[in-house]
Amino acid sequence: MQATNKLGKRGEDEACELLIKKGHAILERNYRCGHLEIDIISIDSDGLHFVEVKTRMAPVCAEPEENVTLLKQKRIVKAAQTYLNGMKNAKLQGDSEVNFDVVAVTFDGGEVTAEYFPNAWLPIFV
Repeated sequence: MQATNKLGKRGEDEACELLIKKGHAILERNYRCGHLEIDIISIDSDGLHFVEVKTRMAPVCAEPEENVTLLKQKRIVKAAQTYLNGMKNAKLQGDSEVNFDVVAVTFDGGEVTAEYFPNAWLPIFV
């Protein structure tokens, strides 16, 4: 496995731990539909969460969460629409909210910082 893939997996592991501590149940990891991917799909009392994980090694030039570009947001929303249109949406209850979140993970030597940004964007471009 390449170093960037290993780093990304470590970041996703950290993100899952953080989300679970915040009361989320992890439904999917690395959900794919064609060439589109969502890092984590989780559910909690606030609804369904489509989570993009950004992982970096310190020092960083820009904060990891700032690297979720408009194009990336559109791709995640498109994948989320596919997910919601499938059978998996049976896990939703009533009027559950759909959230697009970011978890930024930074590794700095032995230190790990994971920050959660709920509702990081609204898909108003859809």
